Amino acid sequence: MSQENVEVCKRAFEALGVRRETDAALPYIDPEVELRSAIIGGAEGNAYRGYEGVREWMGESDAAFGELRLEPEEWRDTGDDVLLLGRLHARGRESGVEIDSAIAWLLTLRGGKIVRMRGYLNPPEALKAAGLSE
Repeated sequence: MSQENVEVCKRAFEALGVRRETDAALPYIDPEVELRSAIIGGAEGNAYRGYEGVREWMGESDAAFGELRLEPEEWRDTGDDVLLLGRLHARGRESGVEIDSAIAWLLTLRGGKIVRMRGYLNPPEALKAAGLSE
C-alpha cells in the first residue's frame, strides 16, 4: 500500500460520499468492484457488483435519503487495505428521521483501483477486519 492508494480512495469518496457524483468516482474504481454497504442493502447482505452495482447503490441511497453526507475524519493505510473512519449524516426522504452515526469503510485496491468496498456502522468491526486494534 502507499499514499497513492489513500489518495485514490479520497478522490473516490469525495465524489461518492460528499458530492454524490457517481460518474466522477468511477475512474478510481475497478469495473468488477464489489460493494457491501452498511446501510443501503446491508441488512439484507446485498453485494453490489461492477459499475452498474455502484450506480444502483447510489440510486437506492438517493431514494432512501433526502440528505446523505459522509464526513471523512481519518484515513489509514493498513498495509493491505485503506480504512476510512468518519461520520454519516442522513435524513430519511419519507420519514424525515435523522441519522448521525460513526461509519467506516474498508477499501481494497489492486492496480491502483478500488476492487472491494465494505461499509461498517461499527468502526471497531472495521478495525478488526483490517487487522487493527485501534
